[in-house]
Amino acid sequence: MNYEIVDVEPVFLANWQTAMPRAKLLQRAAAGGIGQEVAIRWCRLRTGESLSAILPALLPRQGRTVVLADEPSDALTLEALSSGAAGCCNTHAAPEVLVQVATVVENGGLWVGQNLLQQLIGSTARILSRRNPEPAPDALPDTLSEREKQVAHLVAAGSSNKEIANRLNIAERTVKAHMTAIFDKTGARDRLQLSLKVNGLKL
Repeated sequence: MNYEIVDVEPVFLANWQTAMPRAKLLQRAAAGGIGQEVAIRWCRLRTGESLSAILPALLPRQGRTVVLADEPSDALTLEALSSGAAGCCNTHAAPEVLVQVATVVENGGLWVGQNLLQQLIGSTARILSRRNPEPAPDALPDTLSEREKQVAHLVAAGSSNKEIANRLNIAERTVKAHMTAIFDKTGARDRLQLSLKVNGLKL
């Protein structure tokens, strides 16, 4: 995939180099025109900068935009999404996290970060339980094992991988393996979609 990394003073950070070694690094002032078609445009938001000052010139271009924030927060993530970005993550995130962000965004999803996602799923589960006090019929496919169904239901209740591991007395890496299988078998792109599916709502 073709990636662009846009920054006011382009510096190829080590984690970027590992996650996307073939990305094209551009100075923000030179990134306003239509260039090559890219899958994702990563835009660094440095400390003290505002989204409104940097995003408008980048969003109309080809591809999807992800904000790399030096000081990320839930409020900033919501602002980025409402402005049209496909996600927001920490500038210094581990390479494997950046790869995960890219996978979600390239598949049409939005990256909101683990904390905000857990809050959203938890709130959704509470609203649905108040609206439908009777348990919804299990909407999960029969191809899921009983353990995978347990994990899926805990995800739908807003539990993190660590919480699921503690609850089921299994390793966190085992939870991740179950999640991979669950996404593959259900067709859900992310935890929120899985939560809606578990609760019997159409995606």
